[in-house]
Amino acid sequence: MKIGFDNQKYLTMQSEHIRERISKFGDKLYLEFGGKLFDDYHASRVLPGFAPDSKLQMLLQLADQAEMIISINADDIENNKVRHDLGLTYDLDVLRLVKVYRSKGLYVSSVVITQYKGQKSIESFKNKLEALDIKVYYHYPIEGYPHNVEHIVSDAGYGQNDYVETTRPLVVVTAPGPGSGKMATCLSQLYHENKRGIKAGYAKFETFPIWNLPLKHPVNMAYEAATADLQDVNMIDPFHLEAYGVTTVNYNRDVEIYPVLAAIFEGIYGYCPYKSPTDMGVNMAGNCICDDEVCCEASRQEIIRRYYQSLNRLALDEASKQEVYTLELLMKQAKVSVNDRRVVTVAKQVAEERKCAVIALELADGRIVTGKTTDLLGPASAVLLNAIKELGGIADEMHLISPTYINPIQNLKTRYLGSSNPRLHMDEVLIALSFFALPLRRSCIHSNLEILARLITCSLYSFENCLDCFLIRLQSRGKSTLITNGCCKSTLFQNCSQCMENFCTPTQTLFERWSANRHDHELLYIKSRRKCMTSTVYDVHHWNWHTISRYATKETIQWNIKGCCCCTAACDRYCKNRIRTKLRLVLCSICLNHSLIHCIDI
Repeated sequence: MKIGFDNQKYLTMQSEHIRERISKFGDKLYLEFGGKLFDDYHASRVLPGFAPDSKLQMLLQLADQAEMIISINADDIENNKVRHDLGLTYDLDVLRLVKVYRSKGLYVSSVVITQYKGQKSIESFKNKLEALDIKVYYHYPIEGYPHNVEHIVSDAGYGQNDYVETTRPLVVVTAPGPGSGKMATCLSQLYHENKRGIKAGYAKFETFPIWNLPLKHPVNMAYEAATADLQDVNMIDPFHLEAYGVTTVNYNRDVEIYPVLAAIFEGIYGYCPYKSPTDMGVNMAGNCICDDEVCCEASRQEIIRRYYQSLNRLALDEASKQEVYTLELLMKQAKVSVNDRRVVTVAKQVAEERKCAVIALELADGRIVTGKTTDLLGPASAVLLNAIKELGGIADEMHLISPTYINPIQNLKTRYLGSSNPRLHMDEVLIALSFFALPLRRSCIHSNLEILARLITCSLYSFENCLDCFLIRLQSRGKSTLITNGCCKSTLFQNCSQCMENFCTPTQTLFERWSANRHDHELLYIKSRRKCMTSTVYDVHHWNWHTISRYATKETIQWNIKGCCCCTAACDRYCKNRIRTKLRLVLCSICLNHSLIHCIDI
């Protein structure tokens, strides 16, 4: 992969710039942190060389000066709002963020629940946070917000909100997603700090749009494509142009809200420290592009990818036609078409020839591998096996998984687990591959897991991110539906995300993510000596089951070998314990880390 972004330069320059901004505000800065801190795959796609966890690594350089506040809208908790990329509700994502930040050495001091109106579900969520030693504060709806500045900047406005106690000079305010109240949390804190005689400052950290790139630069256009569902539009910052005579880029929401923010600042401080929304930002990404053409081409590809992603969401009734029209317009402005994406052309061609669903996948070195629907495998599973063969130099006619072993798995799925689709999904193929690691190693392949690791470094979107994957479905009317990434709610990929409740950081490797870690997996209660188990799922946020998790792993391996390999009737025998609903979880929790030793004895 060609590199277009200097990540190390970015880490150094960005952390220095934030320190400089802190020093301008009496050593107290509230930094609104937009976007994703440790799984920013959009940035890594459009800025090749940008590490998905770059912003997290940058914060780690400031760890001794920083503390984290996470804000979440009470209505999002009450309505079970879901992050579409992860499939997690916002409240669960807050718990995930707390765990990740703490595991990396960052201090998470509190959670602010905004727009609190006494919603019933809030108390339970608060109790979970307090059990993790996280302080919880409430912010309340303010009548006339954000335009009634006089009321907002008063004891009846920000004054009614809880004051969040902070101890460090840099307070990073983040959230599980948009609409969580990050900016309102920062401004409320500025009001309370000012009443206490502390002249704290405010800054905003958004990676996109990049303020010092042209308005129609492909990187900025790719951001518009990414936010087409939010109807964000990049625009010239008129306030910055008027104040300095310099053209910069911002997006419509920040430009529209700036006059209100300026008035709020004047109400708090008596003056506004910023002359434009661009002034509020601290983003240095534009200064770290080392190959502009590489970034431009990557961004054009991202626009096409987003277009197909929206088509897929439209087919699932999760997107509007307006979103698709917006992306079609962006493609015209960027002077690209779907044919500029190699995998699209290949997938369409093979689909027409084979008259079935086909995936085309581009490896990091440019080679394209395809997979089609068969009686045994779905196209995603087929392309995964074909990619392993390609990377490992394995003959195409060689079976990585013998059909004689696939058939019993299909029988188990359809006859006992209630599945209507007998074809193996990607997660099931990965599990099956782990069982055949030894035979493959003996057949002059170093290890199928090693080859798989190489595949994952190329990265299918559902694993890491650089591998391009498209699915062509031939429908009765001749239209094509393309699945562009593993996070879409398709039958092909949904099982991968549903096999366990996993709070690992997405930047971890597959094997780290599926390791038998007591912090990461749903816990199974194993009855002593009896080769059965319940599907009781204990709260994954109670992380003190050291002994149970240790013995559960051992007992589960024993049961799995005997129950799955010797007697399929065991599923029916112990149906009262709901074994069938958790069989995949048992396999996932042991196969990749344990079965290579234990399954040899079979």
